[in-house]
Amino acid sequence: MKRKIFFASLLFLIAIAFNSCEVLSDCKTCRQVTYIDGAWDHETEPAEYCGAILISIEAMDDYVNGNIRTAWECD
Repeated sequence: MKRKIFFASLLFLIAIAFNSCEVLSDCKTCRQVTYIDGAWDHETEPAEYCGAILISIEAMDDYVNGNIRTAWECD
């Protein structure tokens, strides 16, 4: 009986682990955009980011230095 519960729990944990990796396979095209006084100034070449790097880019705050703001924008 304990063995069946153990294997059922193990199967459940494996199913959760595979589903949690789906977020890491999502990809988006991102670029850094710079605004001066709220108006677009320039941007970097777009590049595709996936997984943990994409999550960290989307969590990053805008960089503000006086009237210059640089932000990541992802499509």
